[in-house]
Amino acid sequence: MDVIENITSSWQTIAHSKARSFLTMLGIVIGVMAVIIVLSVGAGAQSLIINQVKSLGSNLIGVLPGNSEKDGPPASALGIVVTTLIYDDGKEILKNGCKCIENVAMYVTGNDTIIAGDNSITSNYTGTTASYIVVEDTDVEFGHFFTEEEEKTAGRVVVLGFGVKDKLFGNENALEKRIRIGKVNFFVVGVMKERGVSGFQNQDDQIFIPISSAQKLLLGIDYVNYMRIKVNTAENVDQAVESVEQILRDRHNIGTGESDDFSVRSAAQGLDAISNITNALKFFLVAIASLSLIVGGFGIMNIMLATVQERTQEIGLRKAIGAKSRQIIFQFLVESMVITFLGGAIGIIFGVLISVVVAKTAQNMGYSWDLVITFGSILLACGVSVGIGLLIGIIPARRASKLNAIESLRYE
Repeated sequence: MDVIENITSSWQTIAHSKARSFLTMLGIVIGVMAVIIVLSVGAGAQSLIINQVKSLGSNLIGVLPGNSEKDGPPASALGIVVTTLIYDDGKEILKNGCKCIENVAMYVTGNDTIIAGDNSITSNYTGTTASYIVVEDTDVEFGHFFTEEEEKTAGRVVVLGFGVKDKLFGNENALEKRIRIGKVNFFVVGVMKERGVSGFQNQDDQIFIPISSAQKLLLGIDYVNYMRIKVNTAENVDQAVESVEQILRDRHNIGTGESDDFSVRSAAQGLDAISNITNALKFFLVAIASLSLIVGGFGIMNIMLATVQERTQEIGLRKAIGAKSRQIIFQFLVESMVITFLGGAIGIIFGVLISVVVAKTAQNMGYSWDLVITFGSILLACGVSVGIGLLIGIIPARRASKLNAIESLRYE
């Protein structure tokens, strides 16, 4: 059985019916392309999230309401409203936590119409503490951030992100100007430095008000969405986590053996949890995308079965001049594998090109998006396509090998 001869013969058969051959391999092309894109875009999105967490620093601790497994996210991270953290929890952590805790920032978020004169936008706003600029390691460009006194007394003051200031005031000086968030008036006391895109969010499109103002005047709540705690050094993070957990258990009257109603995560733990979640999601999407490979495989099998019938006389002639059944089987298996290999190769090329376009577009938009196209993903896609060709080619090949030579020669 001459492999080269069979491959050449298969190529000639494919070239003879270009349109049908392309439509035959289209399912494989789409399936392989989808697998490459999902793996690449999934890895890029994962890198975007992880780079965002890393950019916050290794000496930060996050506290979220709601319990969770050590390697999974709390319910609040999945969009479920949990109200077990309050403002006084953060103040108690700062007051009685270990000495390695430098500061605590608390957050609530909302969305409303923002109006300044004749200009209006719909935007998210963040209610936070005066310690925000210390914990987040940022600063204002003009004016000042609101004070602890304004934080405690629900002061009607606002600090605009650099981009929001341009949208509402253009080139005008925004300081001491009045804006309205919903139905409440606020006075602009500061404009943040330009920060650009970080993670999935443009940091310049943010609005900051005292957390008490957001709770009482806009949202009507008495809880906080999450906290970030700054530790003096990364080496003391574990000590700080233990201290925070003990304080919150005491404040929430959680007994020994009872589940916590909060989750404390260091940056390293957060990265592990994020990696586990995104990996699971990525491979789930790959499994879904792989279904198109199976569908494409059945399409090829149907075409190959039709091809066997069309080439009945050719098969009969080959048998008449001495071709054995195993040679007929091998011929059709090679044809099936060549078709799926070509489809896989085309799918890989288009998948890589689209992945590059997605990554470059994201990078040009300012996102920290890594282009990830691994040799393993290409090898997997190529191997799967050839494997499918081998499996789906068995039935047509066996049918061709069982044709009777005399009857095949008489076939019209």
